[in-house]
Amino acid sequence: MKWDGAKPGTMRPGGRTARVRAAVLQAAGDSLAEQGFAHLDLADIARRAEVGKTTVYRRWGTVTSLVADLLIDMAEQSLPRTETGSLLGDLKANARLVQRTLADPRQGALFKAMIAAATCEPKTAEALHHFYDIRIKEWAPCVQQAIDRSEVPNGTDTHEVIRAVSAPLYYRLLTSGDRLDEDAADRAAEAAAAAARAGAYPRSKDSCNQPASGA
Repeated sequence: MKWDGAKPGTMRPGGRTARVRAAVLQAAGDSLAEQGFAHLDLADIARRAEVGKTTVYRRWGTVTSLVADLLIDMAEQSLPRTETGSLLGDLKANARLVQRTLADPRQGALFKAMIAAATCEPKTAEALHHFYDIRIKEWAPCVQQAIDRSEVPNGTDTHEVIRAVSAPLYYRLLTSGDRLDEDAADRAAEAAAAAARAGAYPRSKDSCNQPASGA
């Protein structure tokens, strides 16, 4: 199937186009995890994916475009939220999902590389922000449900609660090097839940006109 010029992430599912994209994104992720962004090379990725160099150059053009598409794919493939019926249960499910991802040798290295790249590549930064925006919006309804159950105060910023869950886990990955295990995930969820119940995350004036659930 000849590429029809669609933007990365918008090609029709199935067929050779989808298989090529999947192979190239897998190869790009492997290369990022192994070598980091600085050594990412389209020709090497084409070799790893066993596709023609011209296909990779024509479809993505630059390594930043390829990384952006990889982030789009990761967002599309991410697991949906878990709903347990309680705020703490939901936040623990979220925290453990983040923990498992970051503790995985390949995925943890991949996120480190992409976060490092985002500090100097605006297109990568934009794609990374979009990835996290999608994931936060996926889990924010859990907090809205807690508001509806009167577990946390009205006016709680649902997005800030979800950010508070994952922030300590990323700190361990990127800064402290402390053990990134289920206990750390549970503590992050418990702290975020306690702070939310205490009213620590009121919506700012800028977000007052936004849907509380982030939908």
